[in-house]
Amino acid sequence: MEHTRIKELLLSEEFDKDVIVKGWVRTFRNNQFIAINDGSTIHNIQAVVDFENTSDVLLKRVTTGASVRIEGKLIESLGKGQRVEIKVSDLQILGDSDPDKYPLQPKKHSLEFLREIAHLRFRTGTFNAIFKIRNALSFAVHKFFNDQEFVYMHTPIITGSDAEGAGELFRVTTLDLGNPPRT
Repeated sequence: MEHTRIKELLLSEEFDKDVIVKGWVRTFRNNQFIAINDGSTIHNIQAVVDFENTSDVLLKRVTTGASVRIEGKLIESLGKGQRVEIKVSDLQILGDSDPDKYPLQPKKHSLEFLREIAHLRFRTGTFNAIFKIRNALSFAVHKFFNDQEFVYMHTPIITGSDAEGAGELFRVTTLDLGNPPRT
């Protein structure tokens, strides 16, 4: 069985069906409730784990940012704030996330804080929303020019800045190279 995008599950009207989701842990509460996001939407889906019948070793590995694969049943949510949730039958950790190396907590972070840990920006809802908007705008511009039969091309950039030592290899000049000055 293939995994389903969280965006589709959140819109689903079909309950009590087996599903598989893959994504990243946003929050893990009470050793039972995992909020998962796969990037298909800014909204998370909640997965409910039977913590009494799940290994403590496995539950300790469920940290913010961990990559998981969850198999279970899509059911109507009993809690407030969501329509659906997943009752977990199988939980696998695909990739651990060390909270000391990746210090994102499930709270709002200032842009100043995110500026200092640039490699974690992509895991936040703010930057996720910014990238989705940027992607849509860029796609619209490219689609417009493509529909107008323009050709998109990458031209070489000539610059006075040295990059990877290439500035030593090439010289940019306005002198007449056919008749160079003698002094």
